[in-house]
Amino acid sequence: MNSQSLPGNAAEYRGLLPGKQELRLLSRVAGSQEAADLKIVNARVLNVVTQEEILGSVAVAGRLIVAVGPAADEIQARETVDADGRYLVPGLIDGHLHIESSLVTPAAYAEAVLPRGVTAVVWDPHEIANVCGRAGIDWVLESVQGLPLSVMVTVPSCVPSTTLETSGAQISVAEIEELLQQERVVGVAEIMSFPDVIAATDDSLSKVMAAARARKAADGHAPGIAGLSVAAYHGAGIGSDHECTTYEEALEKLRAGAFLMIREGSTTRDLKALLPLLTPEHADRVGFVTDDRLPEDLLSEGGVDCLVRMAIAGGVAPTLAVRAATWNTARYFGLQRRGAVLPGYFADFMLLDDLPSFRANEVFVSGTRVAEGGRVTEPIARPVVSAQAVRRTVKVGDITPNRLRIPYPDSACEARVIVPIASQILTRERRIQPYHVNGEALADPSSDIAKIFCVERHGRNGNVAAALVAEFGIRRGALAISVAHDHHNIIGVGVSDEDILLAVARLSKLEGGLVAIESGKVLAELSLPIAGLLSELSLADVRDKMQELDAAAASLGVTMPAPFMALSFLGLPVIPSLKLTDHGLVDVTAGRIVPVAVESGA
Repeated sequence: MNSQSLPGNAAEYRGLLPGKQELRLLSRVAGSQEAADLKIVNARVLNVVTQEEILGSVAVAGRLIVAVGPAADEIQARETVDADGRYLVPGLIDGHLHIESSLVTPAAYAEAVLPRGVTAVVWDPHEIANVCGRAGIDWVLESVQGLPLSVMVTVPSCVPSTTLETSGAQISVAEIEELLQQERVVGVAEIMSFPDVIAATDDSLSKVMAAARARKAADGHAPGIAGLSVAAYHGAGIGSDHECTTYEEALEKLRAGAFLMIREGSTTRDLKALLPLLTPEHADRVGFVTDDRLPEDLLSEGGVDCLVRMAIAGGVAPTLAVRAATWNTARYFGLQRRGAVLPGYFADFMLLDDLPSFRANEVFVSGTRVAEGGRVTEPIARPVVSAQAVRRTVKVGDITPNRLRIPYPDSACEARVIVPIASQILTRERRIQPYHVNGEALADPSSDIAKIFCVERHGRNGNVAAALVAEFGIRRGALAISVAHDHHNIIGVGVSDEDILLAVARLSKLEGGLVAIESGKVLAELSLPIAGLLSELSLADVRDKMQELDAAAASLGVTMPAPFMALSFLGLPVIPSLKLTDHGLVDVTAGRIVPVAVESGA
């Protein structure tokens, strides 16, 4: 933005809404009393409201678009950019994500997605909140100030997500109500305790009502519900869902009035199954989100721009595909003056050669060119994070091998085993007769049965739990990670107790991260010292270390795609059917802790 063209206090023009001086400037430029700061000429402007292309210009004054099309052709400007027939498309908005899943800070994330035309995101800092509580959310809100990427925030609603895990903190309804008053906060984040909403518990309804009183969104998270459960969940006032994995489930939720967020993450890839719903009939009720994306996928495929590209390749009309990543999401969250190229809207847009390839040549935010040729025009500062609230969060004492023991009494007839599903965060339960010695179930790599473990790392109770996992592929050593949705304790898999204990000790020394161990040696690692979740490196540097970790995992025999991302969801006790937390093995459907061993007659 050319702040010198704006009279008065320039600080007024850093807010999420324009000030009076900005609107006066827009009026003067529209009345030909003053020149615009910028004019893009010879553009094919994509109007996502009328779903048409408009040939002509776009004039910008300060942060705002003054006029579009033939009307803008008449306006004089200090700077002119010739689009030369390229498309001019609104900046994309990712409607639901956890920046923590990128493993980098907001500044590093912005540097990666801005060149792809992503100019705004809605961040649910659920992960940091589960480690650091309200202080973590305060750090999030502070860390996104001044970024060229517009970062909106939803208040985490489930901290902790259940009583079946140990989190580092709690967020109360009173704190949710207080945070909803902040301008950058646009709603209550995914309300994952869907059984509680359906049962109309006081706590869950208080969160929904807090959003309603603040006139802000209440986001949903209810995988697999159907029938009267859908009616009760969305009838309570929850406005969206991003957990649909089948056409039938998504259509039922659309029929109940939900805003459907189609997700394409690193592990959860639902776009292909749900794309048939992106039709003119549902065009205003579908948005695109990435939810959880790893560095490799962000750099190779992109952010929400990837979904637009895939949708167009899947036969969706380009205007509808772009609309799902712009206008629809902006309207759902009430993001004023965003999501379209219209008079009075923020001048967030990109230029690209064609819609099918959907690769931005130039990206503008608030009328300033921020990226060109796939790179930001100026590096985005990544200040060293010194906030004590998000540092030194891994507090693990010494663990003896006996803590990893899985009891298997003589009276047992079977053992429950977690079976992860590739490219999903769902799991299945399998029952087997495990390899066991002296009343203890053991890993059996020859049958692709490994030990899965979870170690409480917030310094609250020192819990350690262990169970069995199948079809992960690990034959030797151990993998461990301090990112375990949503409690973010240390979780890992292994076939050697000695290597498991070394992995836990190493993560404690790193203040969190990812590690691969074999025969007492560290094969690869990545330190995540910010809340045990984020690195201070660039996204590319983190990607490189992740590739080393994946290669190390493969050398141990691991066959699970994106093994560390998959591992991080094996502790999520709100997604069926069998998960592991520091409290033990969780039967998600029953909502209770269950033993590994199933005794005769049970």
